[in-house]
Parts: sequence; C-alpha cells; structure tokens
Amino acid sequence: MTQKANYIGGAWVEGATVLENLNPADPGDAIGQYACADEAQMRQAVQAARAAAPGWERSTTQLRSDILFRAANEILARKDELGALVSREAGKTLAEGVGEVMRAGQIFQFFAGEAVRYGGENLPSVRPDIGVQISRHPVGVVSMITPWNFPIAIPAWKMAPALAFGNTLVLKPSEHTPGAAWELFAILERAGLPAGVANLVNGGGAAAGQALLDGVDAVSFTGSIATGRKIATGASERMIRVQLEMGGKNPLVVLDDADLDVAVECALNGAFYSAGQRCTASSRLIVADGIHDRFVQALTDRMRKLVVGDPRTAGTQIGPVINAAQLEKILGYIELGRAEGAILAEGGKRAEAPTAGHFLRPTLFTESSNAMRINREEIFGPVAAVIRVSGYEEALEVANDTPFGLSSGICTTSLKLANHFRLNVRSGLTMVNLPTAGLDYHVPFGGVKASSFGPREQGRYAVDFYTSTKTAYIGY
Repeated sequence: MTQKANYIGGAWVEGATVLENLNPADPGDAIGQYACADEAQMRQAVQAARAAAPGWERSTTQLRSDILFRAANEILARKDELGALVSREAGKTLAEGVGEVMRAGQIFQFFAGEAVRYGGENLPSVRPDIGVQISRHPVGVVSMITPWNFPIAIPAWKMAPALAFGNTLVLKPSEHTPGAAWELFAILERAGLPAGVANLVNGGGAAAGQALLDGVDAVSFTGSIATGRKIATGASERMIRVQLEMGGKNPLVVLDDADLDVAVECALNGAFYSAGQRCTASSRLIVADGIHDRFVQALTDRMRKLVVGDPRTAGTQIGPVINAAQLEKILGYIELGRAEGAILAEGGKRAEAPTAGHFLRPTLFTESSNAMRINREEIFGPVAAVIRVSGYEEALEVANDTPFGLSSGICTTSLKLANHFRLNVRSGLTMVNLPTAGLDYHVPFGGVKASSFGPREQGRYAVDFYTSTKTAYIGY
C-alpha cells in the first residue's frame, strides 16, 4: 500500500513512521497508510511556514481569493467521492459525510470572498488636522490541531480564514482520520497555493505539543479540555495568541407547552446522530414534569427504530463510534450511570451489525440528577440523560449548572420563555425548537466557560483571531 506523505514546504515528504487509517465500521478495512511525522519533522514544517510568511503576507487579496475559490470548486465537484471517504474513515453516514464536505467547500467559498472584503477603518481624530487609519495585518504562522469527528470541516474552518487573511500555517489533523485532510492539501496544491504557505503533518499529539507551540505566532486547537489547558499554558508562556474549542455538556430544555413531536426530533437528532460525537450534542435532556412521561415514552419509541450499522449502507442512521478505546470509554460511563442510580431506559449495549465495527445502541438514562458524573462530564457518544424539573425556572438553573457552555436549546411554544432563555442561558450557541447541533458556515462558533477560550471561529468574526490591528495617525 502506497504511503500518503506529509506536505512540507511544497513537497510531499515521507514520515518517520506510518499511520494506518482503519474504517471504524469494519476495522479489517484499511483505508490507507499515512506518513507520521516525528517532532523534528513537525519543527521543519513550522520553519517552512515561517520562510513562506513574508511572501504570502505581501500577496494580493485577489490571488488569495482565487486560490480559495479554486479549492472550493474542486471540493464541491468531488463531494460524493470525498463524502464517501469521510464516511469510511470517520464512521458517518454517507449523507453526513457528503454534507460535511459541502460545508468545507462552502467555507472556502465564503473566505474567498472575505479575502477581498476584510479591511480596516478611517476615522477622524478628536484633534484638528489629523486622520486615523486602522488596518488589519496577518498574525503570522499559525499551528492548527484538529479532531476526528469533523475531519474535513474543522480543518477547513481553521485553514480558510488563516489563508484568506495572509497567514501561513501548519495543520496536524487527528491521527484517527488523516485521509480527508490529506485530500484537502492535495486540492490546495492543485489550486496554486505557493510552497510552504500550508503544511500538513500527521502524527500523535505527544510529538506535536511542543513542536507546534515553538516558533509560531498563534495556535488554534479543537479537542479535549485537558489538552487545551496544556496548550493554553504553553501559549501564555510564549506570549502567543491561542484559540481553543473544548467540548460541551449541552442542555436541551423541554417545557410542558412544547410540541411533543418537535421536542422528540430535536432530542433524537441532537443527542444521537453522528453517534453522539459532536461537541454540540444534546447530552442533558432537561424535561418539565408535566410532559416528562410522554416525552420519555415517545423518545424511547423513536430510539428503538433507529437503524445502527455500516454508515455506507442505505437506510443506516447511526454509524460506529471512532475506535475500540472510545467504545470502551462510553460503555464505562454507561455502567457508571447505572451505579450512580440513573435508570437505563433504552440501549446501553453494543449493537449487532454485519461487520466487527465499534457499534453502540443509542442510550437513554432517566431519573438522573444533574450532580451525576454522566451529567457533568462529556461522554462523546450516543448517550443522553433525562433530568426531571418542576418548570422553567428550575430548568434554566439546571441548564446553567455545568462547567461547560457551548450549545443549548429549548423546546417551547412560549415566545416569552424562549426569549428569556436565549438571553439568560450561559452558552455561546442557543437554539429554539431546533437541535443543539447544527450551525451555518457564515456565523460565529464558540462557547463560554470551559467550552472555549479566545476569539470565535467561523464567519467574519474569524478575522479577530487571524489578524492584528494597527492604528496609524496622519497629520495633514
């Protein structure tokens, strides 16, 4: 099997070792072998980005826009092929895989436009005969570390704005899903991206940690809180810019006046689609007493009809979790929930499937409390717990009682309560009568508390992380 190399300084470079990319739905299916960089090669990638930085900063905004548009066009033209790859390596259904690829293409399209649109301001001084110009400039070299749950969309929403605003970069994707990122770099090379502007290094996090902090001007990370804290500490010691996205324990509030069908669909989609492997997943279902029993019954009925299996097979709704270690971790949380006294209402065991993949039945706990670990810690799997509350005031209190603050949702027909929730829930994202997962590409993404640190990702707000401002005074 031919090794797919790292991309450093405009050249495809073999790694120190090799990563084998395996299909989580069928671990006997080897997708490919990918070069695995050691620390020295990661430092080489940073040096290549540094060498390319002055030329890319001086490049015209039209050149950057044209390159991003060409990349976007190829991504979208190959959406079915690339979507099948995402499905195969990340365990997503084909529809989810294609949808993610389309999102990546749309992100590149959006920032192709932003490359010629962003700018500064001209302001009058408060003093006579003086003008003020505020301009934006690239931060410099940005290192990026991305997770396995969105293997092409998350690299896209970090890389596209960085390139649009004149930065160079080094990307280390998850070692569990190297294929989609490799294809993205091959596309950028064909689109005419100059050598060294974007560099790809596959490998484990241990080798990346120090190498991707030294010699860079900023770091953007999506992953666990533990790793995010280490990166934040290292970045502060070096006085470099940092952007962290670190997960959530997202509440979906269901009030007595909610449309039951809408509430069930919001919970089903938010909690269990993508096998629950979304940082915006609805893992805490906070349900008012008056609708609780009907909601639980309707949700469990729908859960039993969900089709779990090979994500590339027509009709499959839930694919596998990413690997055996993640499956064991989730099963451990299920046992913990039972030990804590929650009632296992549905699921809780491996799903039968024609292949030896990492399949789990969607799982629901009832009679849980917000103090239980299953409601405090991110499980990152198709597991949700119902918390019974007396009404809206208690629901809002419970929703905010978490160390996380990424996404939230409420199902209600009351405009007054929906608006009050929107204004008072402590989260970066909030949804009304919609799943907590799912976001457009042109709006900011991020949370509060332990979920996020630093400026927002996506949309025009991304300019705040990838540029710095300079204020100039001009006397007439």
